[in-house]
Amino acid sequence: MARQCSLALGLLLLISCVSWGSATDYTVGDASGWSLGVDYTTWASGKSFKEGDTLTFNYGSGSHTVSEVSSSGYSSCSASNALSSDSSGTTKITLTSGTHYFICGVSGHCSGGMKLSVTVASSSSSTPSTPSTPSTPSTTPPSSTTPPTSTTTTPSSGTMSMVSVAVLVMSGLAAFVLGLF
Repeated sequence: MARQCSLALGLLLLISCVSWGSATDYTVGDASGWSLGVDYTTWASGKSFKEGDTLTFNYGSGSHTVSEVSSSGYSSCSASNALSSDSSGTTKITLTSGTHYFICGVSGHCSGGMKLSVTVASSSSSTPSTPSTPSTPSTTPPSSTTPPTSTTTTPSSGTMSMVSVAVLVMSGLAAFVLGLF
């Protein structure tokens, strides 16, 4: 019985180590993709984007664009000064911290709802972020004055040092090896 417990503990530790550092790939609009008729504000709500996560935009090649724009470009639906733009049919964006704004640059598509704003937590942040719109100012007080709402924190990508990961991996391997004897 002790051998089975040690084996199970070792495998659990190894699986935990692997899953803590992984990034998430979000398919924008899920099955609907990047198209007219999708509410991207609703799609993004409830998701916690972090550094290293990716957004994958799927759409018909040449029928839409994915343009990353400034806050003002997002508000005015203008891609004239886009930070980047693609119309290949599949656009993959690796997220960095901060707020990112995406629109379709095809005339009338952004004003028809093809726009997405995401706020990305930095890897050093322990509090997940939530998507916001540029016209809604944040009313959350600084974290130093906010009482903790939970006693459990989940490590995000980049928050664990290499030494911590190595210790966890070695602990898992030791438990696994001991479980074999």
